[in-house]
Amino acid sequence: MAPTTMKQWIVEGKDKGFDGLSFGEAPIPKVGENEVLVKFQAASLNYRDLIIPKGLYPFPLRFPVVPGSDGAGEVVEVGEKVSEFKKGDKVATLFNQGHQYGDVTLQASQTGLGGVIDGALRQYGVFNENGLVKSPSNLNALEASTLPCAALTSWNALFGLKPLKPGQTVLVQGTGGVSMFALQFAKAVGAKVIATTSSPEKAEKLKKLGADHVINYKTDPNWGETARKLTPNGVGVDHIVEVGGSGTLKQSLKCIKFEGVVSIIGFLGGGDPKEQPVALDALTHLCTIRGVYVGSKALMNDMVHAIEANDIHPVLDEKVFSLEQTREAYDYMMAQKHFGKLAIQIA
Repeated sequence: MAPTTMKQWIVEGKDKGFDGLSFGEAPIPKVGENEVLVKFQAASLNYRDLIIPKGLYPFPLRFPVVPGSDGAGEVVEVGEKVSEFKKGDKVATLFNQGHQYGDVTLQASQTGLGGVIDGALRQYGVFNENGLVKSPSNLNALEASTLPCAALTSWNALFGLKPLKPGQTVLVQGTGGVSMFALQFAKAVGAKVIATTSSPEKAEKLKKLGADHVINYKTDPNWGETARKLTPNGVGVDHIVEVGGSGTLKQSLKCIKFEGVVSIIGFLGGGDPKEQPVALDALTHLCTIRGVYVGSKALMNDMVHAIEANDIHPVLDEKVFSLEQTREAYDYMMAQKHFGKLAIQIA
């Protein structure tokens, strides 16, 4: 007899921090005519998941909500009008369920999985077929679960506006998921990569992943000028995947090339608000400063094809948590103990 209930996590609100996370049972949702039932096998965490229960996330939310934008699993049932998927297909979730192609719209920005719509930290989920993509054939479920947010954000940063070209230079910051994917995607197209980190141990790992140069930003606080000197003829970096925010943007602007692109992904670095760069800095440095909010289904399918063609495998932290250990996973990631993506085994 098929199960009728499942285990899931819930974020109750944004005023209790991680204490607002609860684990319990819920009915397995029913499938509508355009919907797909997915049995989740894995999920992965993003910085976004950590700040939602802390009340720091700037985009729309609905509580209570099942957290987690990133999940992968197997299709176990399809509605009668579903045409894209069949039972047994391996799939991954789409971050913004309404962002199918082209530019993100206001409406699409309000369809975030794990924020407005129930996410992946559960055993089963029902989704409109538009809200899923087929997983890359070369990845297992843990690897595929890392793609919806960090990977697609990196892909959008490098290829969504002004596509990265072979021989150009990319700068990535730190060793989180977005930066690791950006490093891998950049190397796959023949670009040079400069990476920053504060750890000699992580610097060695970055070099093994293909980074051409690694700068320790703790011992070299003026790393922007150092990075510029590492580019051909000192002209600067073509693409910067900016995850630090005001804490790092000032240095990023020191090394961006004329007509280069700074893709603003996050705000991990803090920094003094009085020293934040202003919009006119884009004119001073003749660059594009662009906010990136993940990407469309069309972009995600392009990315999946590239991952298959180049046999790219996501960088996973050596520690994998179970669904029941999700709260511990949140604490582990908040303490920045992870390297690459932090995955959760569900089935």
